[in-house]
Amino acid sequence: MRPTLRQLQYLVAVADTGKFHEAARMLNVSQPSLSAQIAEAEQQLGAILVERGRHGAFMTPLGEEVVRRARVILTQVEDLKAFALRPSGEVAGRYRLGTVPTIGPYLLPGAIRELHRLYPELRMNVHESRTADLDERLNDGRLDMIISTPEDHASRVYMELFEETLFVCAAQEDELSARKGPVDLDALRGRELLSLGPGHRLSLIIQQLADAAGAHISTEYEGTSLDAVRQTASMGEGVAILPNLYAVVEAQRDPSQVVRPIRHKLARRKIGLIWREGSPLSEPISEMGKVMRDVAGELLGGDGKELKRGVNRR
Repeated sequence: MRPTLRQLQYLVAVADTGKFHEAARMLNVSQPSLSAQIAEAEQQLGAILVERGRHGAFMTPLGEEVVRRARVILTQVEDLKAFALRPSGEVAGRYRLGTVPTIGPYLLPGAIRELHRLYPELRMNVHESRTADLDERLNDGRLDMIISTPEDHASRVYMELFEETLFVCAAQEDELSARKGPVDLDALRGRELLSLGPGHRLSLIIQQLADAAGAHISTEYEGTSLDAVRQTASMGEGVAILPNLYAVVEAQRDPSQVVRPIRHKLARRKIGLIWREGSPLSEPISEMGKVMRDVAGELLGGDGKELKRGVNRR
């Protein structure tokens, strides 16, 4: 006797939700049925996988490892189904896409709209998270592909979507807003830069810029979103460093907002569409990547279309 795929699915759902009743609702089964199936899986494995308590369900150390392996097994089964049922290269069915929060809200509305126009049978689930979390979810099969910075995801296949310049944004009365043209690093010397919290690649880039410019990162403010960082800068509390794509979208919403590009090689970052090596979904993901790249190129004024067109492996 061995655990069934359904039992593994139930176990993963409990690990994700931390509660039996929420896992049952998510999977559209009754809680007694889910509980019985997990108990049977524990009996077959000869070990307690879930610690049950008044405040929820917690994986035991052994249970955490079983859940990690279960995710891999379930992903391989889904890949097998995708390989068997989908004609090679067809963009159809449901895909799970992860994205860093500094890109997704500004690229995906237009990109997904265009993808749905081109591929009516496509369905997309989008998960937004920090870089490290996205890599974990891609690795254990909870995501099919992610939009992130390729250098943070070793041993992955990726397609470069675009490379963007970073911009400064300050209060309207600030001298940075009064100038015209690109900003050199010297203009940031001694200034207080505003950044997102740890775990974001953008925060690391801003720290490198601060070190090179003789500026410093604010120790009193840690933004939770690009909007929050920009709004804090507009109140004169520091200088925001914003990605090109975000700056373009916000400029369309608020023409009074002054943003200027930084003229330095450190003030750039590459964004790619990344997926697992050997995934049977590689062909349709590549086709979706081409659409995302073209949409990004239009938003950035054509810069995205000047990049290499191939698929890369790290």
